[in-house]
Amino acid sequence: MARITIRLPQSLKAAAGEFAEWDGVSLNHFIALALAEKVGIMGGAEFFAVRSKGADAERAVRLLEGRPG
Repeated sequence: MARITIRLPQSLKAAAGEFAEWDGVSLNHFIALALAEKVGIMGGAEFFAVRSKGADAERAVRLLEGRPG
């Protein structure tokens, strides 16, 4: 496990604390989950950006509409 120190505005810390309490987890756990979610989203966006290079957008739309490509 790594340990970091971050500075947060008091209002953000309070809001995160409320959500953590509502979710039944510690503030530390809530922040770790929020960071993991953000990293996953950004990683997913990068994956699809690389994966879509050279794609045929019109064919993709036809497939999504249920028309043979």
